[in-house]
Amino acid sequence: MEKNAEKLLVLGFVGTLFLFAFFFFILPKERFSNLENRYLQATPLLTWDNLLSKQYAEETESFVTDHFPFRDKWLFIKSAAEQSRLQQENNGIYQGKDGYLFEKFLEPDYTKIQQYIDSVNKFATNHPTVDMTFMLAPTSIGLSPDRLPWLAPSYSQQKVNEFIGEHMWKGLTFMNGFDFLGPHASESIYYRTDHHWTTYGAYLAYVAYAEQKKWDFLSKKDFLIQTVSNSFLGSYHTRGQFVGLSPDDIQVYIPRDSTSTNTYIADTNQTMTSMYDNSFLAKKDQYSYFLGGVHALMTLTTDLDLQQIEQEKLLVIKDSYAHNVIPFLTRHVPEIHVIDIRYYNGSIDEYMSDNDIKDVLFLFNTSTLVDEPSILKLNN
Repeated sequence: MEKNAEKLLVLGFVGTLFLFAFFFFILPKERFSNLENRYLQATPLLTWDNLLSKQYAEETESFVTDHFPFRDKWLFIKSAAEQSRLQQENNGIYQGKDGYLFEKFLEPDYTKIQQYIDSVNKFATNHPTVDMTFMLAPTSIGLSPDRLPWLAPSYSQQKVNEFIGEHMWKGLTFMNGFDFLGPHASESIYYRTDHHWTTYGAYLAYVAYAEQKKWDFLSKKDFLIQTVSNSFLGSYHTRGQFVGLSPDDIQVYIPRDSTSTNTYIADTNQTMTSMYDNSFLAKKDQYSYFLGGVHALMTLTTDLDLQQIEQEKLLVIKDSYAHNVIPFLTRHVPEIHVIDIRYYNGSIDEYMSDNDIKDVLFLFNTSTLVDEPSILKLNN
C-alpha cells in the first residue's frame, strides 16, 4: 500500500513537471508584464561570447523565471499569503506610512557603480565641446525613509548620489536630486503607488535644470494644472499587491500660452501631434500617458517664438523619470532628441555628430542607475 502511494506521488510529481514544461513551450511569450510593469527577459542569444561570460546562463535563468506558466497567478497567491500574515513587505515592496509604498533599496555594488561612472566620464571627456549635465534623482524611499515600516532595512541613496557626484568628471555638471527635492520632501513629489515622481516633482527638476542653464523658467502660475486621472495604481501597487490603497492622481501642466509640439517616435516611424497619449489613461500603465511610454529614440519639435528659444537643440539620455520632465523643456528648446539607453543600440557618438548636438542632459533615478549596465553602451 505504501509503495503504491509512493509510486503515485512520484508519477504525480513527474507528471506535473512535464505539464508545466508543456505549458512553458506552447504558451505565448509576453514582452511586457502589466502586473510587474516591466519588460520581461527576451529569448537569450546563444553566442560564444555569451557562453564564456556566463551571460547566456544568466539570461536563460531569467527567461525561464519571467515566462514561467501562469506567473501572474503565482505572484497573486504569494502576495495574498504574505498579507494574511500581516507582512508589510511583498515582492520587494514595503507598505509604509501615509499610504506610501516603497521599493526595497539595499547597498549596491560600488564596483559596478564605478564602472558606470567611468563610462559616463569617458563619454564626457570624448566630447569636450559639448555641455553635459547629469541629473540623478532619488526615488521615494531615498527621500522619505521616515515613512518606512519599523526596522525595514534600507540603504542611504544620499550616500550613493554623493559617491557618484564626487567621482564624476568635473567638466560635467552633476545635479544631485536631494539638493532640489529635499526642501519639498513633505510635499507630493512622488506617487504613493508608483516608482516615478509626480508632475510636481518633475516641475521641481525642471526649475533646477533651468536655473543651472540660466533659463527664464516658467512659474506654476504660468500653467493650467489639470488632473487627468484619479485612478492611478502604479508599479509598486502591481508588484506589492497590497489591498485597500487609495489611487494616485495624475496631473498635467499645460502652459497658458500653449505652443504645438510634434513627437516623432523612431521605433515605429510614427509622429504624434501631442506629448501626451490619452489612451494610456484607460490602461494599467497610466504613467505612459507622458510621451506615450518607453521608446528607444524620439524627437520633439516645438514651434517656439524667437524670444522663447534658450538653445537650438538638446539630447536627453534617460530612463522613464524624464518622461514628465521633457514637456517642460520644450518651452525652451525647439528640437529635443530623446534616447532611452536601455533600448537604443546605435552609436550615440554618431547620432550626436549627425544631428550636431552640443548640449546633453542625462536624467536617471538612483535605483535604476545602480542596477543598469546599459549605461556602458555610451562608448560603443
